[in-house]
Amino acid sequence: MNRPVFEPLRMTADLRDRIRRALAEDVGRGDVTTGAVIGRPMPGRAVILAREKGIVCGLPIVEEVFRLADRRLRLRCLHRDGEPVVAGDAVLEIRGNFASILTAERVALNFLQHLSGIATLARRYVEALGGGTTRILDTRKTTPLWRDLEKYAVRVGGGANHRFGLDDMVLIKNNHADAAGGLGEAIRRVKRALRGRKRLPIMAEARNVDEVRVAVAEKVDMIMMDNFSRRMLRRALREIPPTICTEASGGMTVARVRGLADLGLHCISVGALTHSAPALDFSLRYRKP
Repeated sequence: MNRPVFEPLRMTADLRDRIRRALAEDVGRGDVTTGAVIGRPMPGRAVILAREKGIVCGLPIVEEVFRLADRRLRLRCLHRDGEPVVAGDAVLEIRGNFASILTAERVALNFLQHLSGIATLARRYVEALGGGTTRILDTRKTTPLWRDLEKYAVRVGGGANHRFGLDDMVLIKNNHADAAGGLGEAIRRVKRALRGRKRLPIMAEARNVDEVRVAVAEKVDMIMMDNFSRRMLRRALREIPPTICTEASGGMTVARVRGLADLGLHCISVGALTHSAPALDFSLRYRKP
């Protein structure tokens, strides 16, 4: 698979402030150990090494962590986000006061390991589709206040983003339908409420083929088929015209996605990309200046 195309991460004032607060949380009143062991400015060099195979993601964040710890540190990226790495690959070199490097180490690695883990898992799901037209989507099952970075990591891995929040599209879930007395009524209420306002895409979640038929009759833009078996998906897809976007969701493992690749779905959403991705292992190692 070719390296996916994605927009570079934008370092906004808000993001920089959140990184600064993450560093402040770890440093607290000061790095006691480093202060005791090193004590005074000492020139040093360190490299961050991958310890396993995966997709690197989060290097702009790592660079910002070190810059916020000490503006005098000199950084050299040896890889770019989205590139594959194997155990032993160096992804970043840092030169300068070694005490500053050690103080920033844990926060930098936390970001790098978490985001690279998401990108690596996203790439596995994308590759499971075998190059078809179906897209892998993330969900809103993200770490509060870090959704933007986690969704960026999904894009780095080759996946695509579902809605970012509750305000950028309509998604009528099971609880909405039950509270309204049925899926059809929930869809009609949404259309009445949105009349005359900015057009938002409307997606309906279906629990069975009957609800798929209701969503089709109400002319929604997208239908999410939740926890459908392969057989149910095949039946449902025969009911849905090509003008409606189709999405499968619920318990999507890599193996299951591979088994659905030939159905012609537009999208498969995978909550595990952000809520269950294992960290990709990296370490920082001292080198003589």
